[in-house]
This record gives sequence, C-alpha cells and structure tokens, in this order.
Amino acid sequence: MSTEIQVKNPKTMAFILMLGAFIGLFGETALNMALSNVMEEFSVKAPTAQWLTTGYLLVLAILVPITALLMKWFSTRQLVIGGLVISLLGTILAGLSPNFVLLLMGRLVQALGTGLILPVMMTVVLLIFPVTKRGVVMGLMGLVITLAPALGPTLSGVIISSLGWHFIFWFSAIFYVLLTVFAVVKITNVSEITKPKIDILSILLSTIGFGGLIFALATMAEETFTAPIVWLPLLAGIIALILFGIRQMNMAQPMVNLRVFKYPMFTLGTFMMFLGILIILSSAILLPLYLKGALLFSAAVAGLLLLPGNAVNVIMSPIIGSLFDKKGPRTFVILGSITILIGNIIFVSVISATTPAWAIIGAFIVLFFGLSMVMMPSQTNGLNQLPRELYADGSAAMNTLNQVAGAAGTAIAISIFTAGQTGYLLDFPDASQREVLAAGVKTAFYFTTGISMLAVICSFFIKKPNEVKEKSLTMVKATEPVHR
Repeated sequence: MSTEIQVKNPKTMAFILMLGAFIGLFGETALNMALSNVMEEFSVKAPTAQWLTTGYLLVLAILVPITALLMKWFSTRQLVIGGLVISLLGTILAGLSPNFVLLLMGRLVQALGTGLILPVMMTVVLLIFPVTKRGVVMGLMGLVITLAPALGPTLSGVIISSLGWHFIFWFSAIFYVLLTVFAVVKITNVSEITKPKIDILSILLSTIGFGGLIFALATMAEETFTAPIVWLPLLAGIIALILFGIRQMNMAQPMVNLRVFKYPMFTLGTFMMFLGILIILSSAILLPLYLKGALLFSAAVAGLLLLPGNAVNVIMSPIIGSLFDKKGPRTFVILGSITILIGNIIFVSVISATTPAWAIIGAFIVLFFGLSMVMMPSQTNGLNQLPRELYADGSAAMNTLNQVAGAAGTAIAISIFTAGQTGYLLDFPDASQREVLAAGVKTAFYFTTGISMLAVICSFFIKKPNEVKEKSLTMVKATEPVHR
C-alpha cells in the first residue's frame, strides 16, 4: 500500500526545493574565499569578518527548529515562496551593500530564507516519494547538503578573481528569481496544518540555547575559554537547551518533538551526519587558508584545486542513493567512514609549505569519496525509522544539529589552527609565515582525524530500521513467560 502523498509534479517540487536549499547552503561558505577582500574593502579585522559566516550559521540554528512549528501553521506553498523571496531580498541587500553592517544584515536575511527552505525540503521529499524510491531522491538531497558548502570556496574563488565578491550575491539572486517563479506555478501544499498553540517560552529557550552555543563556539576562535564572552553564553546556552528539552518532553504538542531521539537509528544517523558536517565545514575553511596562504595559489586556482573532490561527490551521491535502495546502509557507512579516516590521515601526512598540489587534490578526492558513502545512507536510514507524523520534527532536529555542527567545525578548526601556529612559532621562531600557516592547518587536521575515528566506531552500529524492529520483537518474545 502506497503511503506517499500524491502530487502532480513530485520531481519538479523536489528540484525547486533542492536548488533553493543548495543556493542557501552554498552561501554558508561562499564568502570564505572573499574574507580577505571584504576585510580590505571595509577596513575590518578577521574576528569581525568571520561573523559573515558564523552569523549565517547562527540564524539557521535558531530558525530551523522554529520552522517545525511554522510548518503546522502555514502551507508548504507559503513557506517555500516566502523562503525564496526572503532569500532574494537578502542577496540583493548584500550585493548592494556599501559597508560591512549592511553586508552582514543581507547575509542574516538570506539565512532566514534558507532556514525556512531546508526543513521544508527534507519533510516534503519524505512525504511525496515512496520508500522504494527514497534512496535515489535522498542521495540527491544528501548531495545538496554536502556539496553546497564544500563547493562554496571553489565557485566563489573563480567569481572573486574574475568579477569581484559582489557577484556571488548577484548570481544567487538570479537563481532565486527563477525559482520563485517556478515555485508559484509548481509548488502545492503537502503539509497538514493543525495550528497548534504557539509556546513563546519554547521559542525563547530554543533561541537562547542554540544562539548562545554557536555564539560561544564562534567567539572561542578568537578568545580564550575563560573569557566571560565565551563561557557566559555557553553556560546560558546549555542551561536553556536542557530546559527546552525538559519542556518539550512534557508538552502535549511540543514545538519540536524530541521523542524522535527514542528511535536508535535516527539518533545514530543524526550523529553520523553531525560528524560529517563537522569535517566538511572544517575543511571548507582550512583548505582555502592553506592553499592561498601557504602554497600561494590565487583564489581562482585554489578553488579549482578543490573541484575534483567535489566532482567525485556529484558522481557518487546519486549512485550510492540508487544502490542504497537495494543494499541498505551498513556496508556504505562502514566503508565510507574508513575512507574518510584515510583521507584525513593523508592530509596530516602531506601538509607542509612545499606540498605539491596533486597531493592535496588526491586527499580531498579520497575524503569526499568517503563522505558521499556516509552522509546520505546515514540520513535516509535514520529518517526511515520515524513514523510519518514525526517527519517534520525529525528533519528539524537533524537540520538544527547540522548547523550547530557547521558552526562548531568552523570555530574549533580555527581555534586549533591558531594554537598550532602559536606552538610552531615557539619551537621554530625563525620559521617563515608560510611554514607557520601550514603547521597550523596540519594541527587542525589532527582534530578532523579524531572525528573520523569516532565515525568509524559508530558506523559498525548502523542497521536497517526493520532489523532493529525485528531484534526488539525477538527480545520481547524471549522475555515472555513460558506457559506449560
């Protein structure tokens, strides 16, 4: 019996949502290559310029869980068109910005639109495609989630070198205009509008929790952990998230139903996604710094050197998606996690101030070959265990943690990178700036290697949802008393 919702153009709907999410996620890292240009043009320092990325992630982390509630108040059509229009306004504001403040405001407005589109995309895809075709579609969606932030430095490097950083926003604006027109014609409503009571306290706790956590992580890249500007928001964020969790578990109609984490494969799949995003966003900020600062490549060449790894991801994601429907997740996730570990070990082994470009290209290809085998199967397998009424809550929870992972990956990578540079200068005070920078990047890749080892361990616990259910039934039967 078919459980999906019948719509006239499911592929077109999925395409509009995925492309809209792709442009938004591309925006997460698109300015990484341009930060030095922005700093020079607007006379701002690195800690200030970094908020162009961190502020984007901050808005996403705050808005995505709230979107789970908005999906019960507004139709799919209203949210998609609204998200695209808001994103368009943000890109126009950023593209026209004559100063840093307006540029940052434009980025935050664009993030608002992306925060609406992301969870809607995931929920709609789960609803309009049958389980038997979900692997292929989720493979494409996984490609959007992994490729967009990874491809940001590559495409923006070419745009910056040939046209200038403003054109990053103008190209995005063109796509948003076209997608808005298509959305008006093709998007239909698939969500169930129940209009539950809006709990202001839940929204406040969620905002303080995720906002405080990401603000602290981002600030930690420039300040010590003992600085009040770090530990105060971190403490406030943790307390707020604990209170948010307790409140959600005791509400009849929670803002985000945290009972999704009672499903073991969803919890494990979300955690694997979290680790994968940590690695992607860490490498997305470290490699441009290394290629431009230590190996002295231009922004365009540095971007192009990352293209083969992204191409592997483009090719492999739909293939893994189609094979997932036949083979299941376990083999892919285990092999992929081991491959990610190998890729990080290569980075740690070869990074120096004189590393040949082919070695970095090869390591990046290996890294993304592994990521393409881990991300989609983990995500799809986790969401497949949820009942239909929890799809919106599951996608909101997963997307929120992805944004936290992105912010954490960026902040921790930069913190370790800075510490690595300081340590290397103490040991080699006469080292060149190129050698110091390479040493900092190498130290940061020890962090991603450790994350990869954790992913390998977790991968061996991946199972199909029906296998988990069968095991649970077997255990129940085994504990039942025998009547003689």
